[in-house]
Amino acid sequence: MDYGHELVFGTFLTPAVDAPDRVIALAQLTEQVGLDLVSFQDHPYQPRLLDAWTLLSVVAAQTQRVKLTTNVANLPLRHPVVLARSVATLDLITGGRVELGLGAGGFLEAVAANAGPRLTTGQSITALEEAIAIMREVWTPEGGGIRLPGKHYTVSGAKRGPAPAHDVSIWLGAYKPRMLALTGRLADGWLPSSGYAGPDQLAAMNKVIDEAAVEAGRDPAEIRRLYNVGGRFSGGGGFLQGPEELWIDQLTELTLGEGMSTYILASDNPDDIRRFAEVAAGVREAVSVARAGGRVAAAGGAAGGAAAGRPAGGFTVVPTPPPAVRRSAVQLLDEAERPTGPVPDPGRTYTPYQLQSGQHLIDVHDHLRAELEQVRDLVEQVAAGTLGVGAARSHINTMTMRQNNWTLGTYCESYCRLVTTHHSLEDASLFPHLRRADPALVPVVDRLQEEHKIIHDVLEGVDKALVALVDGSGSIDGLRAAVDLLDDTLLSHLSYEERELVEPLARLGVL
Repeated sequence: MDYGHELVFGTFLTPAVDAPDRVIALAQLTEQVGLDLVSFQDHPYQPRLLDAWTLLSVVAAQTQRVKLTTNVANLPLRHPVVLARSVATLDLITGGRVELGLGAGGFLEAVAANAGPRLTTGQSITALEEAIAIMREVWTPEGGGIRLPGKHYTVSGAKRGPAPAHDVSIWLGAYKPRMLALTGRLADGWLPSSGYAGPDQLAAMNKVIDEAAVEAGRDPAEIRRLYNVGGRFSGGGGFLQGPEELWIDQLTELTLGEGMSTYILASDNPDDIRRFAEVAAGVREAVSVARAGGRVAAAGGAAGGAAAGRPAGGFTVVPTPPPAVRRSAVQLLDEAERPTGPVPDPGRTYTPYQLQSGQHLIDVHDHLRAELEQVRDLVEQVAAGTLGVGAARSHINTMTMRQNNWTLGTYCESYCRLVTTHHSLEDASLFPHLRRADPALVPVVDRLQEEHKIIHDVLEGVDKALVALVDGSGSIDGLRAAVDLLDDTLLSHLSYEERELVEPLARLGVL
């Protein structure tokens, strides 16, 4: 689901001890290209890496705007009272530019070898929970001496302060259930890395965080979802393996579908950083369009409830009805043969949190519908002679509406499950979950997955028609016919998926 946070983009730079000037220059480049955040790993037991807090202080002095954070600070070798005062000091000096990425200290043997406490994994998590409480008390100026007894840290009358210049966020690097639950209860953000938690794992982890937040009386939307990512601006598909357009598509899908809102690029390549700034601009624009479209759909959705038909009773998420008028004489989907799932229980009630799971599917689809309208508009501009054909093709190739891998020249020879992040996440994660959770949904899910293949072929047909128009072998009428077929096929598919899945998503959860 989309938690609605403002998007943030940054870099995760290697603090190599043999090239300190280059590290600082890359941090300055991060700011120069318009990114928002610079981060460094913190492994005090590793002599080949610069000390994180010293480096952050130098970078702070040589930048003006960019935010700074550890990614993530090694708690066992940084006492929480001292760490809290270090954070607050640098935040005051920089005018509120510091956040705190924090970890339990994953390399526990290395910590012990460097005179740190010898802890088990469970003990390190308990210590982390105690440390968060201590640091927040240090940052709170009101009250007397801090007194917090603990198993690993006991504070007996410590003085408070200094208070930071702004409310510093604590972002936890977490992967296992206990750490994820701790994130939901206490943290301001969750900071995993794609190398350890791939896109198909995010939904399950987010669910643990959300449930822990609700149990603790918190709104899950309070917790920012950050993501360290790595990839290449070349290749033929896969997660972040391709041109900027593919990165924009996939990060937009993760924002709208999984609620990620901060993307931190792990690269020391200046060209990658510059190109990531272009990706950031594209994702911001796509998400802004999607969020605006989702709000419009939600406001007007009640009028279409009877036409959509399936959810009943107190279910307030309204699926989008199919188009009333067909544009194409060709019909690829046999809509009469589509299977249906179980009839919703009219007496069942749903919490607002449950309803969000179904609503976010509609919001993502509304984004796809909005961009399809932009494609149609571009075609008509070409027809009217107000936009050159070559320019139109460039615009279409930047659209994030592609349900399949629509980047020119990179079609898979056989059906590829990673055609887009939206469909690949459905195929690899959502659909298997629904099959397991409710066997009555199996025919529906199987049909949806088959329709993914048909949509892929239709999108390929649009691209071929556009290529033919550009090289002179085709006509504007041929392109119109291809787009008309896409319009009918895609909108019918999206409506069918919403009709059958919005209620099961609320009832069964995303994962």
